[in-house]
Amino acid sequence: MGLDLVASKRDLIQKLLKGIETGDSAAAEIVNEANYIQHNPQTHEGSEGLAALFARLSKTNPRVTFIRVFEDGDFAFAHNEYDFSSLRVAFEVFRFEDGKAVEHWDNIQPMMGPNPSGRGMLDGATEITDLDKTHANRDLVREFAERVLVGRQIGLLVTYVDVGLVQHNPDLADGVAAYRSYLEASENGVFRIQYHQVHRVLAEGNFVLCMSEGYKGGIHSSFYDLFRVVDNKIVEHWDTIEAIAPRSEWKNENGKF
Repeated sequence: MGLDLVASKRDLIQKLLKGIETGDSAAAEIVNEANYIQHNPQTHEGSEGLAALFARLSKTNPRVTFIRVFEDGDFAFAHNEYDFSSLRVAFEVFRFEDGKAVEHWDNIQPMMGPNPSGRGMLDGATEITDLDKTHANRDLVREFAERVLVGRQIGLLVTYVDVGLVQHNPDLADGVAAYRSYLEASENGVFRIQYHQVHRVLAEGNFVLCMSEGYKGGIHSSFYDLFRVVDNKIVEHWDTIEAIAPRSEWKNENGKF
């Protein structure tokens, strides 16, 4: 049995994504090309697509820095800093079968900030705790996302979110009041931020990642929100927001989600 078959998913996702930095086509061999489903609309299907992408990106002398890496069942997900001539913040999600990556999602945004509270998009807590509360924390965040973000029951915000929320969104200050103002902001009678559907919620211990679809400023967008939960309250928040490329620009037919 090869090392890849016994490696943790946490190790596999890091080995795979380090291929961006090194250009090593062997990193793409972690992908099961026959079964691979690519959800980045601007990346070709299969490991050949990844190998070509890695080779192209490596010429820009990129740097891949892992800030947080998690596992959840068949999934591994990472919160990264990329330096592709400019800094970017990324969430990467892979589904694995038999030690091979078979499905991939991501959400990438240019690095911005610091925010009004002086926080960056990637700093803050990193320690994974409360593994026994993984399922409860996942359920809490899913309920919050469905009721407050999608359902717009904004009055329930303080039910789920700590008053002193530590905020890493580059436009927001700490605290639940600033988060509420952000969700309630409108332009010409239309909410600037609109969550329409929660597609997936992944969790490990005190960290929960929510992958959602909606609109920002009228632009079809994907929202990836990472929450840290303590004692049944959301106490810290990171996110990336990415415009979803128009269908005419897609290089595969799998969709963003």
